[in-house]
Amino acid sequence: MMNIIDELEWRGAINQQTDAEGLRKLTSEKSISLYCGVDPTGDSMHIGHLIPFMMLKRFQLAGHRPVILIGGATGTIGDPSGRTTERTLQTMDQVQNNVDALTAQMKKLFLNEGDTGLRMVNNYDWTHNVTILDFLRDYGKNFSVNTMLAKDIVASRLDTGISFTEFSYQILQSMDFHHLFVNEDVQLQIGGADQWGNITSGLDLIRKKEGSEAKAFGLTIPLMLKADGTKFGKTAGGAIWLDPNKTTPFEFYQFWANTDDRDVIRYLKFFTFLTQEQIKTLEEKVQTEPHKREAQRVLAEEMTKFVHSEEALVQAQKITAALFSGDIKALTADEIEQGFKDMPTFHASKEEKNIVDWLVDLGIEPSKRQAREDIANGAISMNGEKVTDLEMTVTVDNSFDGRFIIIRKGKKSYSLVKLGE
Repeated sequence: MMNIIDELEWRGAINQQTDAEGLRKLTSEKSISLYCGVDPTGDSMHIGHLIPFMMLKRFQLAGHRPVILIGGATGTIGDPSGRTTERTLQTMDQVQNNVDALTAQMKKLFLNEGDTGLRMVNNYDWTHNVTILDFLRDYGKNFSVNTMLAKDIVASRLDTGISFTEFSYQILQSMDFHHLFVNEDVQLQIGGADQWGNITSGLDLIRKKEGSEAKAFGLTIPLMLKADGTKFGKTAGGAIWLDPNKTTPFEFYQFWANTDDRDVIRYLKFFTFLTQEQIKTLEEKVQTEPHKREAQRVLAEEMTKFVHSEEALVQAQKITAALFSGDIKALTADEIEQGFKDMPTFHASKEEKNIVDWLVDLGIEPSKRQAREDIANGAISMNGEKVTDLEMTVTVDNSFDGRFIIIRKGKKSYSLVKLGE
């Protein structure tokens, strides 16, 4: 069986390692415990957050013991990494609400029923009882301000300014690594490329407190950029969230299905658990049959199934097929809501009205003359069926579950009409 480090290298998933040779040797000899953390800055992760945790899952599949850390303590401070300004501090209630939401999300993604190979911890548990004097004497004394200032995360902020609170963040994260090393036998921390400074600070603390021979390691994942140089995971509509209430499974599916040919194989390596052989076959298809977009379809299926469910994937595929064919009659009101979320939206009352007047009153048609012309030419469809009768009356019976009516003008111009009182 391939060593986990070789596997990660093949996937292009290693940016930096503190001791590549030592870690390869250690992971070849025995099963190790390792951890990755996320701070509860919001009530959902987005797909960018997912990358290091997918690597954590790969370690688990290779027989190692991952620990997921939710930063109930560090989240109250705010990580300065990748920021040019101070964070606005959240209330403790907000932080706790986010901790609960992220914990549930992590359990859904990574903790299968009866799964004993993965643990979840919250750094608030071992931090909240540390007094300010303990913090300064037991931890602060082990950190040189000169070294802390030289870390990229701090150095990049010296011109704009950094508070003592955010300056102290790397000490708190180091305390986590030390605590897990001593109490949970954790020997490796992994994280995004921007976490290198925090991870190496943790290793320094472990060696100062536990001796220079302490076997602890750090590994970072590369910063993910799209082939066009823009940041991965962001679209014109914002971040792609894992929470289905923020990004619907249909939107989630579409994001992956629309991946650029230049990026799709890298994403398959990073995000899916497909084998090397399966990915190589898809890579050949990108070269020989790019128009079929099979790699993108597989990526969208794998990710939607993993983050949401098999049922959500089937629903996303159903909506996709209906929009492509224009045959939307078979969709449910909930599927209409997902699939047409970003379409132009109009609001209508439930009172009965002539189709021509209705289209003009809503603003879908600019004039009655134009409305009549479009109907006569067969350019107007309601819920996937052409409207040909100028005397037709629009009623609640024309809607999906009394909630929505879909109007298509021409071949591709869809409008969502929401029915109110």
